[in-house]
Amino acid sequence: MLINCKGQLIDLSIPKVMGILNVTPNSFFDGGKYKNEAEIISQVQKMLTDGATFIDIGAYSSKPSAEFVSEKNEIERIVPVIELVLKHFPETLLSIDTFRSEVAKISIENGAAIINDISAGELDDKMFGVIAQYNVPYIMMHMRGNPQTMQSLTKYDDIAKEMLFYFSEKVQQARRLGINDLILDPGFGFAKTNDQNYEVLQKMELFNSLDLPVLTGVSRKSMIYKTLDNSAQEALNGTTVINTIALTKGAKILRVHDVKEAMECVTLLNKISLKEASY
Repeated sequence: MLINCKGQLIDLSIPKVMGILNVTPNSFFDGGKYKNEAEIISQVQKMLTDGATFIDIGAYSSKPSAEFVSEKNEIERIVPVIELVLKHFPETLLSIDTFRSEVAKISIENGAAIINDISAGELDDKMFGVIAQYNVPYIMMHMRGNPQTMQSLTKYDDIAKEMLFYFSEKVQQARRLGINDLILDPGFGFAKTNDQNYEVLQKMELFNSLDLPVLTGVSRKSMIYKTLDNSAQEALNGTTVINTIALTKGAKILRVHDVKEAMECVTLLNKISLKEASY
């Protein structure tokens, strides 16, 4: 599987890692951690050194019941960070975590390579048009409602089957507009109970039937720390376990706070795959 990022073909036959850079004051794990240029540069450098292929920048927390951030504020937060990162690390492939088409448009014009949309266009009907216009890879996540309402929308008859139908429709819609590079995100923690998160993980191979790369974002989420009865700060080991399971089920991108540990998962599982292929 290949995706085209600013003319560079990224081969996902070996899974890649996407490092998270939240520039929000209220993200569930690292909110407010990167408050100035030096801290941002240091964190990006660390993630790139540890092996991240992509850096995902978010300026609007999507945690349950997150406070509203205006489009203007989101743009004011995110554009200076894009400019700062590309000034110091010009080859970096930046993903922008936004559900707003105008934020996506401005971010791409300032050098972003990928758009990561938690709503797959549901919260902004102009998003697909912007993606088609600029022809950038597009991550489509499964969610119901919005960050303020999603946890009240968790009734499904067959969650995996309904998600597969959802993605099939979204892919068809995108293809009609000529969007080439699509990535699917099951949306762990979004409009899903804890048990539903694990059901989706158990059945994740179903999404491979769409022949598109799947991104998994479970890093330090409540599905891990609530199950283990600890905290997001203590959930690195659990994250590593779930990332490993996701890779065995076909995940091609791991979106994480802790790049080094995720890269170790990829390296070790790839070693096993190479050994199996040699027999």
